[in-house]
Amino acid sequence: MTAGTTDALEPGDVARRLGATGYLCDPELATVTFLALRMGRPLLLEGEPGTGKTALAEAVAEALGLPLVRLQCYEGIDATQALYDWDFPRQVLHLRALEAAGGTAAGVGGVAEAEKSLYDERFLLARPVLAALQQSPAVLLVDEVDRADDEFEAFLLEVLSTYQVTIPELGTVRAATPPVVVLTSNRTRELHDALKRRCLYHWIDHPALEREVAIVRSRAPEVSEALTRQVVELVQRLRADTGLVKPPGVAETLDWARALHHLGATELDLATAAASLGALVKYREDGERVRAALDRVLAP
Repeated sequence: MTAGTTDALEPGDVARRLGATGYLCDPELATVTFLALRMGRPLLLEGEPGTGKTALAEAVAEALGLPLVRLQCYEGIDATQALYDWDFPRQVLHLRALEAAGGTAAGVGGVAEAEKSLYDERFLLARPVLAALQQSPAVLLVDEVDRADDEFEAFLLEVLSTYQVTIPELGTVRAATPPVVVLTSNRTRELHDALKRRCLYHWIDHPALEREVAIVRSRAPEVSEALTRQVVELVQRLRADTGLVKPPGVAETLDWARALHHLGATELDLATAAASLGALVKYREDGERVRAALDRVLAP
């Protein structure tokens, strides 16, 4: 989205509109989001898994009333998976239809015309990056970009510099309005400086106690207030345990609070907490450490 569509917004407005979607952010994140919208710059979010990076892009799309187009990165992804492909089965059917209509040469004026007709826009399969350019204004989420390789980063850098792509058979596709771009990284590897320079940057950390309580109350209002606070206090204590393989994120806090609620808990007790740990931790070693911590904290 270009600057002109957000001229009336201020950082506080961004925080309030995100809050209306259920996404509660601190002033620093609201400010960098505001700047990304106002300046038309991609926003690169790094942080531990479960801290709300992907959820921010979803909230921005909802708050602005824009479609969200998501590109999930993975090892080995290339430009084809991000840009476009051709619908081969439909192209084959098209050729058969031409043959059935009386032969290629007679039907469309020769082999060259038949080949050209195969690369019509109706056979184009738009992948996320091309779809975002075509649908813009839109929000393009490039999720877990750190999983991709250097070549894919270079491709992204080129697209984010021009907001256009060239399809040899059809020509150049330009976004009438540059999309709002949010890139996320769990920092499994360092991204190149060239890509970072193109973006505004923010590290999303785990929220402080009161903010996390507010997040759970907003996203899971069915959970009792007492249980919410007990869950968050315990999760915050567990995050301070440097021995955990994967400290629980906000997403796990929400899952655990909801799981306890479904088990009928209104306050945290040892038996129910231990039985529902599969919603909170995802490694056997972490489960053992957390059970030991529960014994110390909740044992009568």
